[in-house]
Parts: sequence; structure tokens; C-alpha cells
Amino acid sequence: MTANNAYPIGQVGQKWQDNEKAQWLAVQKVKRSYADDVLSQLDVLASHFDIEQYASLDYAAGTYPLFSLGSPSWDKSKPNVLITGGVHGYETSGVFGALRFAASAAKAYHDRFNLMIVPCVSPWAYETINRWNPLAIDPNRSFYANSPAPESAALMKLVSGLDFLMHIDLHETTDTDNSEFRPALGARDAVEHKEWAIPDGFYTVGDTLKPSPELQKAIIESVEKVTHIAPADASRRIIGELIQQKGVINYATKALGLCAGLTDAEFVSTTEVYPDSPKVDAENCIQAQVAAITGALDFVADI
Repeated sequence: MTANNAYPIGQVGQKWQDNEKAQWLAVQKVKRSYADDVLSQLDVLASHFDIEQYASLDYAAGTYPLFSLGSPSWDKSKPNVLITGGVHGYETSGVFGALRFAASAAKAYHDRFNLMIVPCVSPWAYETINRWNPLAIDPNRSFYANSPAPESAALMKLVSGLDFLMHIDLHETTDTDNSEFRPALGARDAVEHKEWAIPDGFYTVGDTLKPSPELQKAIIESVEKVTHIAPADASRRIIGELIQQKGVINYATKALGLCAGLTDAEFVSTTEVYPDSPKVDAENCIQAQVAAITGALDFVADI
């Protein structure tokens, strides 16, 4: 069975055109507030960061200002670290993990690094709990020149001209990947996407060209103190990719247009939390993201 058969919009074997994209957009509903959940936290964080509005997204649903948080004294002698969340707006702990780190742990690292934190790259998708933006485009497959996704283009412009030692991109793998987002992708692109086993636990995705196995190991060991690590399936894979070590797979980040390939950072990792596990709750997922960031920072601080 192809993914098109499982999705109510579009015709089997035919890619979506403007009409199908409009049908998809019409059924999306606001379920939570970017202003209440994210922007409301910025005033408190202003005492610890230089907060910059780096862009504004203008959609029919409204205007969404985009903000970054930078270390208060940007020192060119220090290495730069980029932390991004909410590239996929439905992946909640990525947004709150970035904000929690900024509020509770970042202060300990300002003397060693220049931190740039972008907590919610895709606010419309955050509000509607979506993987795509209103144009039915996945921002996390759109980090390349002349990007069709305004979210991706804005972040690329923000970091252009800056050299980063490390980039941590905070994500989740959810049950809705199989129930909604992969079927929608199959229908939109008229291709078959088989369901994959959703891994129960935390894992990381390294860059195929610079996998940084010791960094990934440090992240896994840090996160393991607060939550469980995803096991491989019977074929030694996680979401279809062969494991490289406990809880770690690799992707070709730049070739796929992923956010983790946004910079030329030496150390890159995408975190993946599983919020639907019966072993965790929302708070535990946030703690896992914070532990991933601090584990990564502690690793690069010691090299």
C-alpha cells in the first residue's frame, strides 16, 4: 500500500498541486500559542542574553517574529556554538529544551563559548503542531541556496558569515511520524513511504561526512542519566538507518538540506527524543534535551 492510499488529500500517483496544498492548509488549526509559550519567556531571558529579532514570517494566519538569543558579550576569541529548536514545530521538547537550557544552564558556558540559541525556527508549525510550514514545505529539508522555506532562509541569513565550532539541533521522533507526517509526505510527493518502527527512547543523528563519534557518545552518556536510550531494531537499525554505536545513526545532512548541515561546524548532532514513550513525560523530554546540550558542550570544552 502506498502512502497516498492512506491519506485523504490527493490522488494516487499524482503529486500535489496548488489545489491539494490549499486543501491541506484549510484543515490545519491553531492548537497552542507561540506568543504565550515562547515569546513570553524572552523578557526574563533578556537579562542573560542579547535578544535579536532576526526575521519576521508573514503568513495568512498572521505575522510571526523570529528571535535568537546570543551570549551577552560576544567575544571573537571564543568558539561559537549554535543551538536550534523547533525546526519542526510539532517537536515540542526541542523548543522547550532550548528555552530551558537558556534559562537554567547557559550561564555556566558563557565564559567558554559564544552561544547562539534559536528556540523556535518554525512558529506557525509550532502553533498548528505540524512538520511543514503553511506552504506544505518541510523546513528541515530546505537548508540550501534559494530555499523555498522562509523559516530556513531566515536562519541561513542569520548565521551567514559566522564560523561555528558546534551545532546542536533539537528534534523528536513521534508516533505521528507514521500516523500523519509520512503518509502526508507520500501523498504530496506521490511516492511510497513505508512505516518504520518508532524507536522507544533517545537517539542522535550525526553527519555522515563528519560523524564525530566521540561527541555522539558524550551526548548519549549525558542523556542516559535522565532518560533511556533507544535500542536498535532486529536489523540493527533506527528509523531505517544502521546504528553506528549505542543510540547513534548518521545522515547526509547537507545533501538532504537538514538544519544540522546549515553550518560548516566541526561538531554536529541532531537530537531525537521520543515523547510518546510510556517511560517519559513532557518534563523528562525537556530534561533530555538539556542534558544533550550540556553533554555536548562539556565534550567540546575539554578537547
